[in-house]
Amino acid sequence: MNNVEHQEMILDGIGVSPGICIGKAYLVELDGLDIVEKYRIRTSLVPVEIKRFKQAVKKAKDELRAIIENTPDAVRKHADILETHVILLKDKMLYGKIIETIETEHINSEWALKKVASSLKAMFMSMSDPYLKERALDIVHVSDKILHHLVGADQVNIASIDKRVILVAPDLSPAQTSQIQLERVKGFITDQGGSASHTSIIARSLGIPAVSGLECATRSVCNDDLMIVDGISGLVIIHPSEQTLLSYEERRIQYEAQMSLLNRQSHLDAVTLDGHRFFVMGNIELPEEIVSVLDRGGDGVGLYRTEFQYLGRPDFPCEEELFEKYKDVVEVMSPRPVTIRTLDINGDKALEHPSGGVEDNPALGLRAIRYCLKHLPVFKTQLRAILRAAAYGNVRVLFPMISGFEEIQEAKNLLNTVSEELLQEGTPHNRNVEIGIMIEVPSAVILADVMADAVDFFSIGTNDLIQFSLAIDRGNRDVAYLYSPLHPAILRLLKQTVDAAHAKGKKVFMCGEMAGDPVHLPMLIGLGIQEFSMTPHAIPLAKRTIRSLNLAESCGFVSNILKEKTTKAVMERVQRHFTMSDTEISTGRA
Repeated sequence: MNNVEHQEMILDGIGVSPGICIGKAYLVELDGLDIVEKYRIRTSLVPVEIKRFKQAVKKAKDELRAIIENTPDAVRKHADILETHVILLKDKMLYGKIIETIETEHINSEWALKKVASSLKAMFMSMSDPYLKERALDIVHVSDKILHHLVGADQVNIASIDKRVILVAPDLSPAQTSQIQLERVKGFITDQGGSASHTSIIARSLGIPAVSGLECATRSVCNDDLMIVDGISGLVIIHPSEQTLLSYEERRIQYEAQMSLLNRQSHLDAVTLDGHRFFVMGNIELPEEIVSVLDRGGDGVGLYRTEFQYLGRPDFPCEEELFEKYKDVVEVMSPRPVTIRTLDINGDKALEHPSGGVEDNPALGLRAIRYCLKHLPVFKTQLRAILRAAAYGNVRVLFPMISGFEEIQEAKNLLNTVSEELLQEGTPHNRNVEIGIMIEVPSAVILADVMADAVDFFSIGTNDLIQFSLAIDRGNRDVAYLYSPLHPAILRLLKQTVDAAHAKGKKVFMCGEMAGDPVHLPMLIGLGIQEFSMTPHAIPLAKRTIRSLNLAESCGFVSNILKEKTTKAVMERVQRHFTMSDTEISTGRA
């Protein structure tokens, strides 16, 4: 099978959809899109040019509508992603700005499109939140679709591929990914993209291995090259040796057998060997993802990120729009809990509402609860929608980025005000919801005993807590190696948080990435964390891991591990005391 004329090559990227596949490469090229010339338009012909642009937008819209209507059942639940692209086609930030650019600068549609799309892409890429950064790709995908019709370039028809292949592309749009035929496409790799992209979400729904962020894949691979895609570790192996092929074929069989077993057991409760029940929930960003949570045995939604409805638009979503989305999730999940986190976003940059200029460090600036308390009409609209949705199921409200007691008081007072307004209007709602705060700022840990008096639960966001506590920018490659959830300081912060909450009879949950890694679960249950929320595909392994543990032993282990002084010592102790197969560990981290 191996082509002996070539040397084995390994590319390292981001595993965005777990699994292993072996097959031949099929390059997906975006012909014609890079060849765009700039030329001026005579004043008298500007209306004609705008009409040409509008016609291209209409063709792109009709094309997306046709794709949505013919979407395979496997990804039909993600049709809203494609609907979002339809909306972007008419969005003022993109559509309106392009027409304005043609009118004011007298330039051709292609160049105006490139100029505006590049500006919007840069805006999203400058954000610190990985999820928000991925929204830049939505702008690129939509503008590319318009550009195809402007320049008359041939478009790749993924659905027409008639052989078993692995797709290799600079990027794949959600529309292209949704056309994948599972009997033809084994997996895909792309130069761009990350785990939070809409394309990655669809890939995980399809259950096909995928690796993104490879940067040079399209330059390194030729059509029909034999390759291995390891979506678990994020590796792509081109021209694998016979030994590598045999090794990966064994791993593929082992992985698929393990996943089959995990999925069959996923609806069993997460009960330890000594009889203690824990709850394993799912993190979602889109309402459609609740299907994945339920399919994998999730006990509810531990983190519903609500930012998506606010992105890529010049205005704010209305109360009714928010209510309908929240209600859909709450009704389907009932009686399981749905934890709705209020808006966590740097509003001025993400929403294109000029009110204060560009921040030097948006991650530490006007974001999350700070933004909401400064923009009360926006916050009240969301709180009204949440309380209305709470009438249809089990809702918990989660306030992000809390750094002081005053913020909790202000947020709760506003929640009460909104409830009174709804009551006077006669609008059905439920004020009897549990209220929690994200523990992701060191000051919240220091004041945890005080904070616990004002809320029903804590939800620890380890991603930001680690970043802020260790003074590490996760996006900075020079210091990213220092980012570790097993740093002794982080473990002590977790213990301090749990102890403060339990002393006041309050519950502690975890919704950061640390919760989704089975290697960490023995420590976390030993610390006293009662509920874990993670990406849906990590739920089955987390539940099985908990079923293999003894809570009493885990508590004893934690008391010893807290004595360690270095991250390395903690990691070594973890490896000595809790043995898991390489496949299990990799699967959990995927």
